[in-house]
Amino acid sequence: MNLIDGKATAAKIKEEIAQEVEQIVNAGGKRPHLAAVLVGHDGGSETYVKNKVLACEACGFKSTLIRYEDDITEEELLSCVEKLNNDADIDGFIVQLPLPKHIDEQKIIEAIDYRKDVDGFHPINVGRMAIGLPCFISATPLGIITLLKRYGIETSGKKCVILGRSNIVGKPMAQLMMQKQYGDSTVTVCHSHSKNLKEECRKADIIIAAIGSPDFVKADMVKPGAVIVDVGTTRVPDSTRKSGFRLNGDVKFDEVSPLCSYITPVPGGVGPMTICSLMKNTLAAGKKEYYK
Repeated sequence: MNLIDGKATAAKIKEEIAQEVEQIVNAGGKRPHLAAVLVGHDGGSETYVKNKVLACEACGFKSTLIRYEDDITEEELLSCVEKLNNDADIDGFIVQLPLPKHIDEQKIIEAIDYRKDVDGFHPINVGRMAIGLPCFISATPLGIITLLKRYGIETSGKKCVILGRSNIVGKPMAQLMMQKQYGDSTVTVCHSHSKNLKEECRKADIIIAAIGSPDFVKADMVKPGAVIVDVGTTRVPDSTRKSGFRLNGDVKFDEVSPLCSYITPVPGGVGPMTICSLMKNTLAAGKKEYYK
């Protein structure tokens, strides 16, 4: 069993980005600028945004954090998005999800200028990704593709099972694993209503678990030698931790890992690569790589 170290891989990529940024700045170019909009005080969102700001520092980016209380109106948030769309100094920005219930998330996503949509959630970026055109790819799927490539894991012609069909991970992951220039795999998407789910998983060379259910993938679902990518990050109570909780993946690690050729841990697997991919998208936005 080989452990796929997302933390070390992300650190290496951030170093590479920082070197490129310095070359751009030394040549008289503009330092990339990422803005993040945070609404309310959700614990998970606070942590993610803090890590994104730290990653910007590591990459040599300029970063701006815009905070609002959770009673902000939809109109006020749309007005903020409009300002960021029109700010020539900001290359890319994100509105941290989830948003409070009274705000229509899809409306906010669609209001973001797709040329600054470094989260890759805008329908134009999603559509371009689906047909293999250059675009911002959502961060978690891009992070997984990057890990598979960096570890030299063969995906072409392999059977890949994706557990989960969310717009953020499951669906884009399926598109990427299917496409010739990324995964070139034979893809099956399973979800909570799939029949014969265990049997499907047992045939898989690669399982990408993004179902949001702790310890869902057990040893009897995995064939020997499979590659397991665990996207799950559910907070479960743990009295031995100072925080009172620990992050738990979708895969029962101790049971499954002896069977695998490669596996990602939780934490330290896919998570760090998600933020690192956002940095890659921000660099591309700064360079106007996809859209002029």
